[in-house]
Amino acid sequence: MSHKYSSLEGWALGGHHVTSARRLLADGLDVTATEAGLARAAQDVVAELGAPERLLELVRDLAAGAGDPAGCARLSYRHVLGFDKLLLIDDGPQHMLRAHVWHPGARSPEDIHNHRSPLASHIVRGALRMELYADAPAGGEAAARYQESLAERSADWLLEPAGPARLRLTQVAEYTAGSSYALPAHTLHRAWSTAPYPTVTLFLETGAERRRHTDVFLGADAERHAPAVPKTPLGVKEYVRELEALADLIVTA
Repeated sequence: MSHKYSSLEGWALGGHHVTSARRLLADGLDVTATEAGLARAAQDVVAELGAPERLLELVRDLAAGAGDPAGCARLSYRHVLGFDKLLLIDDGPQHMLRAHVWHPGARSPEDIHNHRSPLASHIVRGALRMELYADAPAGGEAAARYQESLAERSADWLLEPAGPARLRLTQVAEYTAGSSYALPAHTLHRAWSTAPYPTVTLFLETGAERRRHTDVFLGADAERHAPAVPKTPLGVKEYVRELEALADLIVTA
């Protein structure tokens, strides 16, 4: 069953659930804290916001027109690593709250990579497998390193070769619905859905600063990455339809 709301109903809701989520982000996260402390706090916040009942209220509020639909749509897209990325709340340079939807049969697993800032994620529906990696100059598996950044005048990802590397697998974990994790920005990892149906995660990037680039790794014998990968943002109507579909998935969590 699809959940549809008119703009008038959106005004009646008054964006209450969006306001509540923004307040929790502001009050629960000290962006000047140490990276480890911020990651732990982010995990607590994303677990609270990712409770299906609360997330459903937030997504319905957004689908009704609360928040900034046009701004969020411009930063929502089909990610090159194999999932749909829907921006829910954009609090400038400090907090970016997104829903990730992983569909069965999508590209799997994603490339090994790290992030621009500390992150936390809560599994709302389905399951993810996570692998952590570390540099291994004296051993490990051969890989090709890239530096990933964003183009200045477009939304494209830029991938610049950065030489050979060697990585070793340090941890494998399985996260099921109701579980969460947090990672410092530099942590090398990759994740993929292991459920036979769509997996939904609530993803939070936070912190006072962002790294200028991230690191992406391919197996040494993998096909070279293209130097630029286009990012096609969603239109507002498409974004709202994706929110409505997301609400339907959360109902069945």
